[in-house]
Amino acid sequence: MLSTKDRAETCKDQIRAFLASNFYIADADALESHTSLLDQGIVDSAGVLEVIGFIEETFGITVEDSELLPENLDSIQGIAQYILRKQN
Repeated sequence: MLSTKDRAETCKDQIRAFLASNFYIADADALESHTSLLDQGIVDSAGVLEVIGFIEETFGITVEDSELLPENLDSIQGIAQYILRKQN
């Protein structure tokens, strides 16, 4: 069984791959985990819906309306932490 740290890194890798294949990112490997996806113009309001669909389909969790917060969805780090919290 993977440690929490390993699960977080695997989750971040999956999120980064999704973002790189669905949104324009000049250098996905250079995108830091804590960088704001909205502030950098990587994801817009419509893109947030794509991210939510990815989270729900890939990780089998439901994103509730009350959880649509920047701290949950605005960075690779935030998305990964949100997913790990929901899976526990």
